[in-house]
Amino acid sequence: MIVRPVRSADLSALIELARSTGAGLTTLPANEARLAQRVGCAEKTFRGEVERADADYLFVLEDDDGRVLGISAVAGAVGLREPWYNYRVGLTVTASQELDIHRQIPTLFMANDLTGNSELCSLFLHADHRTGFNGRLLSKARFLFIAEFRELFGSKVIAEMRGMSDERGRSPFWESLGRHFFKMEFSQADYLTGVGNKAFIAELMPKFPLYTCFLSEDARTVIGRVHPDTEPALTMLKAEGFSYQGYVDIFDAGPAIEAETAKIRAVRDSQQLVLAIGTPGDDAVPYLVHNRKRYDCRITAAPARVAAGTLVVAPQTAKRLRLSAGDVVRAVPLAAGS
Repeated sequence: MIVRPVRSADLSALIELARSTGAGLTTLPANEARLAQRVGCAEKTFRGEVERADADYLFVLEDDDGRVLGISAVAGAVGLREPWYNYRVGLTVTASQELDIHRQIPTLFMANDLTGNSELCSLFLHADHRTGFNGRLLSKARFLFIAEFRELFGSKVIAEMRGMSDERGRSPFWESLGRHFFKMEFSQADYLTGVGNKAFIAELMPKFPLYTCFLSEDARTVIGRVHPDTEPALTMLKAEGFSYQGYVDIFDAGPAIEAETAKIRAVRDSQQLVLAIGTPGDDAVPYLVHNRKRYDCRITAAPARVAAGTLVVAPQTAKRLRLSAGDVVRAVPLAAGS
C-alpha cells in the first residue's frame, strides 16, 4: 500500500468511495461536479499553484494493483476565504447570596477562533480494507508530508471529529437546536456545508450565547462526544498529541481537537535517513517512510530498522516508494514508543 496525491484519473473511484461513506463526511459529498472541482484544486495545490488559504492536499491510499481504497486530506488553512464556525463551550455563572443560589451553566458561544489553522479532513477507508497498517498509514502519512513541507502549514493543526448520530443518521444535537433555525434534515444541512454552501450558517444561526440547559438531555450528553465509528481515529490522534480544547461542531457537537504542529509526535520525531535496501531483520518495527517529494509524493508503512544513519527496508518497500539505495527519505516509527 502507498499513499500518494490524488489525480484526475481517480475521480470515478472517489465517487464510489463517497457513496459508501454515509452521513458525517461532509468534505466528500457524492457529487461528481464538486469532487472533480476538488480534485482539480488538489492537483494545483501539489504543484504549488495556489495560496495557503486555498490549499487542499488530498491523498489516496492505493494498493499494489492500483486500486484506490481510501482518502485523507489536509487543508492548508481554514476560514481565510469563507467563515469557519465552531461553538466554544464556556461557562456562565449566576449567583445570589440573598437567595443562596449559585449556578454554573455550560454555554455555547459561536466563534471563529480556529481560523487560519491547518485541518486534517476527509479521512475514509473502505470497510473491506480496515486491516493491518492501512488505517494508520492513511491517517498518519499526512504528518510526514507536513513535516517535510513545514512552511506550507499553520502553527496549529485541527481535526473536526464526527459527532453522535443514530443508525438513521439523526443527530440529537441537531434535533434540539439546529432544526429550529434551519427547518431541514441534519443530512441536508451537512451536505450543503460539504459542497461549499456555508453562507446560510451565518444568516440563520443565532449570534447570542446559547445556554445548554435549554437543550434536550440527549443533546446535552452528546456535546464533545464522537460517533462510535470515530473512536479509533480519535484515539490515534490523541496518541499523536491532539487534545480537545472546548470547541465543537455547530451541527452535531462533535469535538474539534487540536495540536501545535511542531509537537505532533510524527512531525517532531521524524528524521531524514539514507535508504538502504536489504533485510530489515527480526528487530525491525513498522515505519512510515516518505520519498520527500511533493507532486510525486509516495508514503508507505513497512518494517524497517535504523542502522548507522540509514533506514534498512525490504526491496518491495523501496519499489513502492520508487527509490533506490542511497536516496534520502523522511521516516518515523508508525506508533509512539517504537
